[in-house]
Amino acid sequence: MNHPYPKILEDLMELLRSLPGVGRRSAERMAMSLFSWDAEKLEALARLLAELKKRVGTCSVCGNLADTAEGTPLCPICASPVRDASFLCIVENTPQIRSIEASGSFRGVYHVLGGRLAPLEGKGIESISLDALEKRLESGIFREVILALSPDVEGQATAVFLAGRLARFSLRISRLAQGLPAGSDLSYADPATIAAALSGRTSFDREEK
Repeated sequence: MNHPYPKILEDLMELLRSLPGVGRRSAERMAMSLFSWDAEKLEALARLLAELKKRVGTCSVCGNLADTAEGTPLCPICASPVRDASFLCIVENTPQIRSIEASGSFRGVYHVLGGRLAPLEGKGIESISLDALEKRLESGIFREVILALSPDVEGQATAVFLAGRLARFSLRISRLAQGLPAGSDLSYADPATIAAALSGRTSFDREEK
């Protein structure tokens, strides 16, 4: 039998398989779990999914996620008056902000690149928000830029490129201390490790000499 489940369940399983880390068996379990929900709970999920793109956007300053339903284009970090706006932490994506914030060791602001350089995958300069970053730095309000990129090959290559590109702004450029697992994604590092890496960050140009 080609279709052991009704087509709508098969379609749901196929859709769930597009989620990160979800294989055929996981998708099957998730679909059957959803099927066991009562109608009210399923309708609530459907409403949230339908409103997701309408109510969540990107911060007009840093590129972090922002609640557009609040009527402001700013994320909570950029809107906060207590953050130190002279320290800019550059990350690849928004989950990395959550990881760094969980460490409680950084009170500056962020800039989300939206990716990283990976030439073998066809991801060049156009794949990161470089123009927006340079425009922010032209304001002259920053004292230090922290390159908080993943310690894998692509992350390190992106850090080296950015350090060279941003050298003209005459501010301190630092990177996280080595201590994060090599080849790992910063999004999954534990708060204690991130806190140690932030407190022990080193000047990028000094390290490269």
